[in-house]
Amino acid sequence: MDTGNTAWLLTSSALVALMIPGLALFYGGMVSSKRILNMMMMCFGGASLVAVLWVIFGYSATFGDSLGSLGLLGDPLEFFGLETILADDPDAALPLALFIVFQLLFAGVTTALVAGAAAGRMKFGAWLLFAGIWAALVYFPVAHWVFAFDGDSVVGGWIANDLGAIDFAGGTAVHMNAGVAALALAIVLGRSKGWGGPLKPHNRPLVLVGAGLLWVGWYGFNAGSALSAGNAASVVFLNTTVAACAGLLGWALVDRLRHGSVTSLGAASGLISALVAITPACGAVSPMGAIAIGAIAGIVCCLAVEWKFTLGYDDSLDVVGVHMVGGLVGTLLIGFFATDAAPNGRNGLFYGGGIELLGIQALAAGAVLLYSFVVTWLIAKVLDLTIGLRIPEKDEVDGIDRHAHAEDAYDDHADSSTAADLVSAP
Repeated sequence: MDTGNTAWLLTSSALVALMIPGLALFYGGMVSSKRILNMMMMCFGGASLVAVLWVIFGYSATFGDSLGSLGLLGDPLEFFGLETILADDPDAALPLALFIVFQLLFAGVTTALVAGAAAGRMKFGAWLLFAGIWAALVYFPVAHWVFAFDGDSVVGGWIANDLGAIDFAGGTAVHMNAGVAALALAIVLGRSKGWGGPLKPHNRPLVLVGAGLLWVGWYGFNAGSALSAGNAASVVFLNTTVAACAGLLGWALVDRLRHGSVTSLGAASGLISALVAITPACGAVSPMGAIAIGAIAGIVCCLAVEWKFTLGYDDSLDVVGVHMVGGLVGTLLIGFFATDAAPNGRNGLFYGGGIELLGIQALAAGAVLLYSFVVTWLIAKVLDLTIGLRIPEKDEVDGIDRHAHAEDAYDDHADSSTAADLVSAP
């Protein structure tokens, strides 16, 4: 067993775990002060529930031997409860338990991303029920398609093996999957009270802090997916860095040209958009290709976030415009910028590879978008017709934090004692 690679994946897992509080702060700062606790609790709660499901059957459904060798879903009972993975395997390159927890955190982050579509208007209990069902019916199957590779007497997912699409760390299974699921959930939920006005984040510094933590965590997400502390992880680390910086600059440029100013919210969103786009491509392109993908993602996603006003869906935290569109941009641009000099070893159109890879990437993207949207819409619709998804309008206006959690993020009646009042009498 390689202790260096084990140490790297342990570190990467901790970095991916950092993305959950980072996302909670990023989302929390973007909503009003009466919604921040609920928004953060949705992130932590959804990720926590999925972690439990992952141990019971999620890992098995994702990385187990494909049922019927169809490449659609792993056997949910093969590693049920993970009781069989505790013993040390001296022939393994990495501890299996470590790989399991690394992928567990991917599942948690993906589920938490979807929460942004329900900001301030979804029952907390309904969200947890939705998150559990969504993970079981959408994330686990799609992750099997994309992440489960064939092994000794084991059949993996159809996108990874039969189609041969490139997705180094989850542009399809994570970001496009979560983004289009957010769209379906937002459509079923309907618009918030007062929707359509300008977005007014209650705490922009929190947004920047959250974005910064996500950026750091993304190194574990992307470079950790190399599963070794070698050249592949180093190339991915470099590509992730320069793409993020280019994305911030691309969004800032559009902001400046269209609105006359560069906003902190735009800078944070451009950073995240590029990180989303480079996630599938980080092992397939050169640093210059990474800069191009990051810049294109920042520009395209900046324009895409305004679709919600044109099409009329309530996505106030821009999960669709950033994650669905950013994931799609990165997945498709692999077909242009991929080079066989990079760890994935494939050439795209600009490197003499023709259009075959672009077609493969488009098919993978289309399959994930279609499946995730349809199944998510059905899950949300059934729950809405049975238990109901929305909180009462009065509670939404008063603030979901009090309704759902009986708490306020900020005490309006803080202790106003002066320093003199606090000095003890002689």
